[in-house]
Amino acid sequence: MTNNTKKRIYTSIILFLILFLMLIDNYILAYFLIVIGVISILEFFRMILKIFNNENIKAFLINCIFITYIFVFCSALIVLSNFTYFKLLIFILLLTCIASDIGGFVFGKFFQGPKLAKISPNKTVSGALGSLILSSVTIFSIVYYLTKNLDFNIILIGFITSISCQIGDLSFSYLKRKSKLKDTGNFLPGHGGVLDRIDGILIGVPVGFFTLLILY
Repeated sequence: MTNNTKKRIYTSIILFLILFLMLIDNYILAYFLIVIGVISILEFFRMILKIFNNENIKAFLINCIFITYIFVFCSALIVLSNFTYFKLLIFILLLTCIASDIGGFVFGKFFQGPKLAKISPNKTVSGALGSLILSSVTIFSIVYYLTKNLDFNIILIGFITSISCQIGDLSFSYLKRKSKLKDTGNFLPGHGGVLDRIDGILIGVPVGFFTLLILY
């Protein structure tokens, strides 16, 4: 096991612990969302400034759009967390996004195969399929455990959430490629920056949440 893999595992354990604390306490959730939001904005600024180093107006407008999105995203999570039902849905979707990320990493490493897209050379077709499978199995299993009902629409929600996560991941991979950065930062040992971990979540959770609202 490489040193980077060990760091990745240790950091993942800490992140899961933080996620658990955010689930049980709304103040902790709000605090970490603010921290995550601020760091994400700073990392995004870094990328955009490298891409549009001589186009200040474009960089300013794109940064403003991202700041607005992060503000709305974090504010919505904080408000919804005051309602137990919505908070539970959000954390189920968060776990689904995490499962999508893990599925892509594990399946991609094990099966390898053809590349998914030129903008992200580490992404493979097998990884994309692994993301779809693990995210769908995860959300289906959690919902069945909580409700004891076999609702196969949940698998569709898992698919849509995973696809959204992968779109978010590929979008930020494109930005990293344009800015010639390997990672958005080095805040998380073994993982890179905060944006490297939440890029899919920023798209996956909202899309998954609205899909749930539409279907139910």
